[in-house]
Amino acid sequence: MDFGSQVTQLIARRLRELNVYCEIHPFNAVDEAFLDAFEPQAVILSGGPASVPDEGSPRPPMRIFELEVPVLGICYGQQVMMQMLGGEVLRGDGTAEFGRAYVEPEGEATDLLRGWFLEGREQVWMSHGDHVSKLAPGFAVCGTSPGAPYAITADLDRRFYAVQFHPEVHHTPNGKTFLENFLHIAGFAGDWTMGAYREEAIRLIREQVGDQKVICGLSGGVDSSVAAVLIHEAIGDQLTCVFVDHGLLREGEAEQVVTMFRDHYNMPLIHAQEEDLFLDALEGVSDPEVKRKTIGKLFIDVFQKHAAEVGGATFLAQGTLYPDVIESVSFSGGPSVTIKSHHNVGGLPEKMGLKLVEPLRELFKDEVRALGRELGLPDSFIGRHPFPGPGLAIRCPGEITREKLAILRRADAVYIDQIRKHGLYDEIWQAFVALLPVRTVGVMGDGRTYDYACAMRAVTSVDGMTADYYPFSHDFLGETATRIINEVRGINRVTYDVTSKPPGTIEWE
Repeated sequence: MDFGSQVTQLIARRLRELNVYCEIHPFNAVDEAFLDAFEPQAVILSGGPASVPDEGSPRPPMRIFELEVPVLGICYGQQVMMQMLGGEVLRGDGTAEFGRAYVEPEGEATDLLRGWFLEGREQVWMSHGDHVSKLAPGFAVCGTSPGAPYAITADLDRRFYAVQFHPEVHHTPNGKTFLENFLHIAGFAGDWTMGAYREEAIRLIREQVGDQKVICGLSGGVDSSVAAVLIHEAIGDQLTCVFVDHGLLREGEAEQVVTMFRDHYNMPLIHAQEEDLFLDALEGVSDPEVKRKTIGKLFIDVFQKHAAEVGGATFLAQGTLYPDVIESVSFSGGPSVTIKSHHNVGGLPEKMGLKLVEPLRELFKDEVRALGRELGLPDSFIGRHPFPGPGLAIRCPGEITREKLAILRRADAVYIDQIRKHGLYDEIWQAFVALLPVRTVGVMGDGRTYDYACAMRAVTSVDGMTADYYPFSHDFLGETATRIINEVRGINRVTYDVTSKPPGTIEWE
């Protein structure tokens, strides 16, 4: 249950890494009807920015504590548990902790702490201003820190556990063991695998689609490609893929996609060559949100047109992922702070008359790659870097022209070729060139140039939610800049972007 922590996603990721299925739901979407339908085997209450003593601060339904299943409260989750079950929470008073802290054992050992305190204390990550000042009846202290006398608490009879720190983050090194112990207490077998997911997904696709036709928006990226192969395995020729060539793809990409899916997988494939439609609509547009929304609307228009060509298609398949869903929905239930629009999230206009099939919307990126391998897609394809739906449009800040796209496409190809030649491609989450909306003076030979500057971007990440720049050597950067300037007419200056996410995003727009 999500109370708005910035690291709630990590809880689900850690449990899935332990082969246990976990879903994130905002606190105000969890009521008694939901709990009856979902039938959780265990519940985790996340951290969050609210203060429990405040009037109107978020609460889980009391029914959570009547399900007779293990419950784990983390940070705010601990505090709200204590407050609701008869304890007390106070503000600050010198017990705030932020960052690294050390917890020492207290009281009798519990199964929750098996493998902990082997060296006397454990490093954990704290992020709290308020603190529990009085334990709820039935709870005992199992671990303390200088700023949190109730750092680890447990009610063993009811299998309720509450911790002030964050076991899900990297800075709690033994957090995986802690979560694994909680799962063991809850009786999980750890048998949720991609093989099991594949079988269940195929069953659900067949159940949802029946004998109806499906069109799939195939971008050529990993997500939509895995979705297409999975759906094709489920319903065969009831699926027709629509590959929209919007003129914003990388060098040679359209040919690669058409060859792979039409020839190798023998899927019905419509190659919608709509470059003029998209680029004409984007002419003069410089605002990044307008770009994204224009492209998203045109995608829908194109799908609608080709759905009619297929004849009788009633479903549209998309490669929507779990981070897309989470990033587009606020935990508060109101409008989220939109970082960027996702054109494939939020359903479809009613005028299309199509229903969505999104078999990947509960998976993280690395899980999609694992599913792709399970489906037999080649590693060279599965390991491709992510590519945004709006394509090169958001790697070309400012107005888009065909000339600028040609320059960007060629520079990006040189950059990726350099990364592959140096054996670095698989170490990097995503790499690309952005063509900057600025011209700079340069000298080539005996002449003056006035050409574009570009920025190379390469980041390391696990799921794209946070990222850090890749530490190329200066030799690599110099060699690559020289190649781009020598081989790409229209660029005379190359920079490297060393911004992490946050505060930046991975893409430039």
